[in-house]
Amino acid sequence: QVQLVESGGGLVQAGGSLRLSCAASGSIASINAMGWFRQTPGKQREFVAFITSGGITNYVDSVKGRFTISRDNAKNTVYLQMDSLKLEDTAVYYCGYRQNKFWPFGSWGQGTQVTVSS
Repeated sequence: QVQLVESGGGLVQAGGSLRLSCAASGSIASINAMGWFRQTPGKQREFVAFITSGGITNYVDSVKGRFTISRDNAKNTVYLQMDSLKLEDTAVYYCGYRQNKFWPFGSWGQGTQVTVSS
């Protein structure tokens, strides 16, 4: 079981950028996919992006062209570069992983707050 710790959140004005980091306690190289999700109060946790062990990425439509997920296997870290931030991006961001494509993402970290102001 790999433990995950998110960091890098903060307060940013609309149009600005943040880079989130997800540090893993062990190797992530062979994990099927690492993902980022976000959640606002009273709403379900929503998928944002994932990257597979082979480097294939997927994004929710609302962040395509603005967010970039990447991984550094040597550092056991996954990143989410967020550019052109919008008010609706405000949420607690969590990273997690899935062991295969037939099971949901899980093993969430503690989350990091991203707040976008006008």
